[in-house]
Amino acid sequence: MAARPLSRMLRRLLGSSARSCSSGAPVTQPRPRESAQAASEELSRRRQFLRGHAAPFSAILTDSFGRQHSYLRISLTEKCNLRCQYCMPEEGVQLTPKANLLTTEEILTLARLFVKEGVDKIRLTGGEPLIRPDVVDIVAQLQQLEGLRTIGVTTNGINLARLLPQLQKVGLSAINISLDTLVPAKFEFIVRRKGFHKVMEGIHKAIELGYNPVKVNCVVMRGLNEDELLDFAALTEGLPLDVRFIEYMPFDGNKWNFKKMVSYKEMLDTVRQQWPELEKLPEEESSTAKAFKIPGFQGQISFITSMSEHFCGTCNRLRITADGNLKVCLFGNSEVSLRDHLRAGASEQELLRIIGAAVGRKKRQHAELFLMFRDSPPANPSISSWDALHVEGLRSRMSFSSQMATLWKGYRVPQTPPLAQQQLGSGSFQRHYTSHVDSNANSKCLSPGSWASAAPSGPQLTSEQLTHVDSEGRAAMVDVGKKPDTERVAVASAVVLLGPVAFKLVQQNQLKKGDALVVAQLAGVQAAKLTSQLIPLCHHVALSHVQVQLELDSTRHAVEIRASCRARGPTGVEMEALTSAAVAALTLYDMCKAVSRDIVLEEIKLISKTGGQRGDFHRA
Repeated sequence: MAARPLSRMLRRLLGSSARSCSSGAPVTQPRPRESAQAASEELSRRRQFLRGHAAPFSAILTDSFGRQHSYLRISLTEKCNLRCQYCMPEEGVQLTPKANLLTTEEILTLARLFVKEGVDKIRLTGGEPLIRPDVVDIVAQLQQLEGLRTIGVTTNGINLARLLPQLQKVGLSAINISLDTLVPAKFEFIVRRKGFHKVMEGIHKAIELGYNPVKVNCVVMRGLNEDELLDFAALTEGLPLDVRFIEYMPFDGNKWNFKKMVSYKEMLDTVRQQWPELEKLPEEESSTAKAFKIPGFQGQISFITSMSEHFCGTCNRLRITADGNLKVCLFGNSEVSLRDHLRAGASEQELLRIIGAAVGRKKRQHAELFLMFRDSPPANPSISSWDALHVEGLRSRMSFSSQMATLWKGYRVPQTPPLAQQQLGSGSFQRHYTSHVDSNANSKCLSPGSWASAAPSGPQLTSEQLTHVDSEGRAAMVDVGKKPDTERVAVASAVVLLGPVAFKLVQQNQLKKGDALVVAQLAGVQAAKLTSQLIPLCHHVALSHVQVQLELDSTRHAVEIRASCRARGPTGVEMEALTSAAVAALTLYDMCKAVSRDIVLEEIKLISKTGGQRGDFHRA
């Protein structure tokens, strides 16, 4: 370690541009008017020099797989002034008592210890770090640490414009700003607070003060903001931004499920369709982002692929939580309390031994869930069997990996059922289905000889033969010529889960396409009258009345549809009622799909029917 003082001196001498050199001559941030090329060349020369004069890295911060941890993230607070839907529940999380949080002096003591061992980049996080009253003082004191080259902050941007001039003055050299939408109303929905214009003001203040690039973090969520990818990318045409698209990731309390994730490759394809000339940029060592540039644009875009293509092999990050726990992996549940040892009077050497042991236990890769997702995703992640993976109400501070391991235990992705009927040796055939494959159960089958003996889970079956199949098993239309005319009435229902954003727009009649409820109601009426043209073996019925009702359910952000059909004739109107409800639901989807594609149609079912030889039916 004798070479480390020389290395620290060189690193400080060639430190980030927001710091002062050892001679006392200020080294200022490049202004927007200065040559970006000159700044890039200077940075390249610095890195080349440091690579050639680097001292051996600390063994304490090197894990058993050879990864050298030179990047430390420090959470300054658990509090946040927003309630982002993918981050925490609306009511917030249970906060750690103030007495159990790290004090400013404890934060600086630990930071000093890590920097002495080779950490040259510290990023301040939260919660929201800029709501901590002494954040400027913390940055100023971190700037004095010999060997620390970069001090960054990840912020939601609400307080950034107000604090950034002070933060830059005391040494802040890198900024990441979270922004998941460019639509003010959608911003308010996602973060459950106002403040869109404050965030934009913060971004422009960072550009004005010469930060280049200003990193903008966008978590991409299916059905919410994936339609804004191109709008975000277009921002880089005239602004020095690095827009970083982040795959939707699991955190305690964000009700995470696979369906919401938009993969890196899907995002990349979307951007390339608009800009086919998109260029891949070289990846820096230990980088978490895959960077691309649109020729002629000032900024760039990046993709952080934590889910689909993890970067565990080059991970150089350690994390200290606001209550003083050291985490060697964000997705792991293993933590070591440095706070407790610090307050118990542990010496520097004892703390280093504890840190070294924790780093040494770091696993090769984070939670197995992501490896399973990457290696064997379902052929179609939107199939209903994935509904079992909806994670509702995850508790704060609980291990995500342990919860998901429970969900996955015994769960297998259903195999694709045969598309054609498989002939058996006896001449009959089986038709396979499955909704959940149990390790102790075989796939069930439907065949002429087996289904009648099964115990039904709903109303009792009223026939032992399929009426639209002839004696040879071929599709056939039922002859109703000899049946008496009776009064027939049928009622069917459907539910459309719109999600909060689309529901609010429908409720307030603010959709650009028009009044969704009126259009869906008319579509349901029209569909009932056209049922025989849509369902091949369905008879034409002269309907005497069709009624479609739509009601809003604010508790589920849903629209409940009820369709009633009436006719006098030899055949029932169940299909007319079901078709009416289904098409009304599809119409609502069509009216709202520009706002969200995470809409679910469900509970399409017959409620009741009267008339006919088989008697009346009323669903319990």
